[in-house]
Amino acid sequence: MTDVLWSLLGLLCLLVCLWVWRRTHYRSFWLLIGYPLTAITVRATWRKIALGCGLTKKRQRFWFTLAPSALVSTGTVTVRRRFKRVAVDTKPWMWLPKPTRYGWRVTLHTLEGQTPEDYNQAAEKLAHSWRVHAVRVSSPRPGRIVLAATMRDPLVRVDQIPASTELLKVTVGRLETGQPWVLDFRTVPHWMNAGATQSGKSNLANALIVGLAPQPVALVGFDLKGGVEFTPYAPRLSALATCRTESVSLLDDLVALMADRMGLCRQAGARNIWQLPPAIRPVPIVVLVDELAELYLMADKSEKDEIAKTSTALLRVAQLGRAFGIYLFCCGQRIGSDLGPGVTALRAQCSGRICHRVNDPETATMTLGDLDPAALVSARSIAAETPGVAIVASQDGQWYRARSFYVAEHAAEHAARMYADLTPSWADLTEGTHDAEINDADLDELLKA
Repeated sequence: MTDVLWSLLGLLCLLVCLWVWRRTHYRSFWLLIGYPLTAITVRATWRKIALGCGLTKKRQRFWFTLAPSALVSTGTVTVRRRFKRVAVDTKPWMWLPKPTRYGWRVTLHTLEGQTPEDYNQAAEKLAHSWRVHAVRVSSPRPGRIVLAATMRDPLVRVDQIPASTELLKVTVGRLETGQPWVLDFRTVPHWMNAGATQSGKSNLANALIVGLAPQPVALVGFDLKGGVEFTPYAPRLSALATCRTESVSLLDDLVALMADRMGLCRQAGARNIWQLPPAIRPVPIVVLVDELAELYLMADKSEKDEIAKTSTALLRVAQLGRAFGIYLFCCGQRIGSDLGPGVTALRAQCSGRICHRVNDPETATMTLGDLDPAALVSARSIAAETPGVAIVASQDGQWYRARSFYVAEHAAEHAARMYADLTPSWADLTEGTHDAEINDADLDELLKA
């Protein structure tokens, strides 16, 4: 009896030590204990799970089968093993799972007739079968499928990450893979950010201002809420429009500025400003647009011409701005095709997509509709209790769940005041620009480039 008690006491001590180890240093516990057990379990259960998820194929194989041979006098049927061709369920070949920060990933060889879509449809079944938070599917090359399993949601708590030191690159949060969520305007020049009230859309704009404020760039704001959002950041803004009339004038300045930079690039034989010598390279401009729908809403027919002019100018900036160092970050609660063809054309130019929690499915479809349909499902399932969580179309062609850091308004205001001396004067930037115009020949040439 004493030996049994000592054994139970030793087992209890071992379990307590493992629990403390897991709580204090999860990464080492996962690599040394959790991952080996998980890898063995995944490989051992793969045949049953693949069969249950409909990922197997019937193939003809030569196999030993039991067949009746004769009936003896005692009434017993004798059987014998026969080698013949039978149909068996064949599972996709699985490599050894590899550990990741929040789970594991494994590479599969697809069977004949299978596509990545077959595995996308089975992703939720796989997650439930393996008792994990989520399973994401990717295909690095034909015939190979990578399943990335996340053991727990990495976006429940997002810690701050050191800011990026590269120009026009801002770290705003963390992806579900554990990697930093980086907005790189040099790689993806224009972004569309949709989200309902209290979804984290404004917080992302705050994080962007904090990240861009210490960089040698010009910030331009379009705040169609009458200036209540961006006015506190005015010390770091080179220009700010708070109504549609001011927006038309500011967009005219941007179009004229592009024409001026176009002439500079043509004279230097450069295709964009980044091919110019640093001594004559113009300052990059990041345009922040809040409440995009207000630029397109029409109360009566008297506003039709103004809306058409605004839409054309903004679309022209989106089409040509990348080459001349002008980048867009457009935010809105409601982005739908009912706002007119101008919004649809602008959406086509914004290759960067961010969709927070939205109130209607059309906004999610408008923002993410040309991506994987699973992205729409994931966007519609974002809970109101998780502000800052969004679906992001990354520069690698994949979509991810992500969450931005919490950046309070006073932190963004402090950054705007601290780096106010880096704010270029809008008058200096646009001096003499209206002497140049973009004609139809220039427009056709640039759109073909």
